[in-house]
This record gives sequence, structure tokens and C-alpha cells, in this order.
Amino acid sequence: MTITLEKPATAKPTHPWLRRIHVAFVPGPTTSLLEEVVSDLLHHFRLQGHQVQTTPDDHTDVILTTALFGQPIGWRQALFFTARKRFNLSRSPTLYTLVHVLPEEFQRLLDHFQAALAKEPPDPADYAFPGLAPQAHRVLFEQGHRGGPILALERLVQAQAKSIRVLLVIGNDCPLAAYHFDLVGAHPRSEAEDRASFYDDIVLRIVTAVSTSEVTQHEVVGEPIPYAFWQRLSTPIAMRVAGRQLGERNFFTEMVRIADLVEVPAVTDAVASQYSEGCFATWDPTLGALIATVTGSARPVDKGSITDDDLAVIVGVRPDGSGALTRHVEGKRNDPPSSEAVEMMDMDSPLPTITLDSRWDVTARVPVARSKLHGHRGVAAYDPRRVEYVPLEPAYYYYPVSCATDAQARGIKSAFARSEALQNPDDPRQVVFTVLPCHGVVIVEKWVAGTAPFQVMWEYMDAGYLQVDNCIPQGTMEYVPGLDGRVVLQA
Repeated sequence: MTITLEKPATAKPTHPWLRRIHVAFVPGPTTSLLEEVVSDLLHHFRLQGHQVQTTPDDHTDVILTTALFGQPIGWRQALFFTARKRFNLSRSPTLYTLVHVLPEEFQRLLDHFQAALAKEPPDPADYAFPGLAPQAHRVLFEQGHRGGPILALERLVQAQAKSIRVLLVIGNDCPLAAYHFDLVGAHPRSEAEDRASFYDDIVLRIVTAVSTSEVTQHEVVGEPIPYAFWQRLSTPIAMRVAGRQLGERNFFTEMVRIADLVEVPAVTDAVASQYSEGCFATWDPTLGALIATVTGSARPVDKGSITDDDLAVIVGVRPDGSGALTRHVEGKRNDPPSSEAVEMMDMDSPLPTITLDSRWDVTARVPVARSKLHGHRGVAAYDPRRVEYVPLEPAYYYYPVSCATDAQARGIKSAFARSEALQNPDDPRQVVFTVLPCHGVVIVEKWVAGTAPFQVMWEYMDAGYLQVDNCIPQGTMEYVPGLDGRVVLQA
């Protein structure tokens, strides 16, 4: 059901596919400020037409709870691990934990991490907080180098609260702002200058997150590809080379292993033991399929040093869009493709195809997009003569969506469908990209004779035509003319 609301003329754009949800509040350790915030937040859920429940049941989409800042919750008490059994639920609702921090404490920790991250090598004592695993300093240090002190603080709060989605409320007697934390390290901020707008913004962000569906129900189709045929393909080798090239340029950040951050024996029952950041894929004209990296949630995958067992074959998208269609290869491990498999495959459908000519090893009709790269990085600047930036629809900048969802796949497909460089294969711009706020970049490369898959991308990175950066915008963004002919990010 689509939500229709009376909104002021200056309201932020929202997604057309939002639905009404069921929300339940289960109290945890709290403060007087959190009690006020929860009460007002539930009131605004009701105002927007959502159902607020006294107890979670099988209709519940979201459970709200509370936790105290800096005080770890035992995993046996954490709703993230126990809600389903505690309330006899057939599925696990999305859990949001509200945590209250005083402004001075928040700033003190940011300053602490700023100083700690400047030390090489890291000093484990700087990252010794209650509730963390002994080796947690490695995760906090690496995450802090990727996203700054706020990301190190985010991982600390998530680990102590035993919750992936956290609303960190800053304030003394009244809320000043709230940060929205999630698995990939997002940290957009809702400001509380206007109290009604503050709560409406939080409600819409939560509703956006749970109105989406995962598109990871991949299906194996067709006969297995003979291993002898697989060995004759050039693309698997090119994928391994590309992984090394991108790894040398530090495109992929280190995999986050949950056990390195917090000791939770039952972690695999609630969330993957680890998640790897980024994926990439290229079209194989002989096979007529997309060769992509496998998901890193099933097992550790080093994207900078992949093997054939780290590759999957994607041949289509399921008719209902719930996952990709894949083929297995005889004689090798066949894990599911990355969670972004649907977006990487489906983005080709509104785009033209081209015919490879005699400059290539094979004559074939292929998608105009040769290679695709998705990573939790941003783009600080680019050369508009060689690279095209395609923005998402406006709502994605105000209300970002989660990875591995139908909403993300639709947003990316729509953005690249508007690409002038892809719709016109003769356009001289060979690389096109978009940036998902709070998540990262998606880069597409066209077919350039005499180059290997992804070569144009990494050469553009080396030349500064595409400047990849750690900074990922958390909301609205634009690129403006710089002094050197490139355009630069303003977020």
C-alpha cells in the first residue's frame, strides 16, 4: 500500500513505493530523554498512518528498543538475537535500538578516535572499550581510516548495543540530532531544530528501509558449464587480474569479521559472520553471461586476490526480480553471486547492445556496459570529458536505501538508463558512474578495443580522470566545476 500524506510544499521527496508498517516498542535500559524521544516517535508513526503495537507479533515490521551509551548488552539479553524466540515470531522484524549520548561525550569520543587514528601502527589501548573482543582495535582502526572517527564510533556503539541499526540521539534535556547507523557504515543525521520535522524524518527513514525487499533469492538454471570450456575462457583470468589491480589501488576495504569486533557465539543465526565490501563483474561474450564475484557473507572473500572459486556466472534475473539466474561450473565451488547481482545484470535491460567487430577475439552481440564495479567508496572528482556522472532520482538522496534490495537495484537501473554515454555507444566518454548516498559508488566501463576488462577504470583512476575517495556522501550531493577542468564533489 502506498502512503499518501499531506505535506508542506517544501517537503523532501519520498519514494513512491513506501508502505504502511507495524511498529512495536520493547523497552530496554533508558534515560528520560530516550523516553521522551520514543513517545514522540511513536506518536509520529501514528500520525503518518502506521500501526503501533503494544507487543510484537508476526505482523510486526519494526521493533524499537533502547540501550545506554557505553554500557554493553549481553547477547543473551539483546533483542537482535532473542526477539524471535521471546515473542514466538515466525520471522525476525527489523530492530532499531535508540541510544542516548550527551553532546560533550559524543565530541570527546570523536576527538579520541581522531587522535587514535593518527597513530601508525594503532595502539590497542586506544580502542579498549567494554564489551569488545580483544582484537577489536584492528576493526575500529580500519573502519576509522575508511570513514573517519564517526565510523569508528559507529562500530563501537553497534557492538555494545548488539544492534546493527542504531539511532544515536544526541542531546541533554532535549534531542539536538540523531545519527542513523547501519551495517555498511551509513551515518546520515536528522536535525532537531524543528521537532516535528525531526520525528517525521526519522519515521520516513525507517519506513524507507523496511519497505524494500532483498533480491538475493538466486536460482540455478540450465546445465552446468563444462570445466574444460570454463578453462578456455579469458574472462575468469581477467577477473583475477582486475581484482589484483583494484586491490593495489586500495579500492576494496578490508572485510569486517564480526568475531573480531565482538564475541557473540550465536552471530550466524542473526547476521553473517562477516561481510566484504564491494563486488565486480564483466561480460563474457563467448559465454553470453556476466562473470561476477561471489557473496562475501557466505565465507571470507578477498576481492583483491580472487580465485575461480570466488566467481559466479549470472545469466539473467528471475521474473519476479527476487534474485539472479545463475549457472554452475563443473569442477569448481559454486557459491551465490554478490548481493548486488540483480542490479549488475538488470541495469543492461534498458540500455543498447553493440556488436564486437574484428578487433576483438570473438564476434558477438554484447551489452554496451562491459564491466561493472561496486564499492563502498565515493568519487571526489572526475573529468567530464572522459567520465559521465548519472544522478539517482531525488528521493534516494533524502531517504537512502539498503544494499541488496529491490529499491537499490531499481534506482541504479534508472540512473544508468539516463546515461548519455551508454545510450549512445559512440559517445567518447568510456566510464559512467553514480553514487548511492550512505553506501558507495557504482562504476560502468564501455568496450574499448585493446584493453582488458576494468583496465579503462584503473587507468582513469591512475590518471585522475576518476578520483576515488573514502568519503561517501550521506545525503544530497552535487559536482561543481573545479580549477583543473575536472568537476569536484560538494556534499
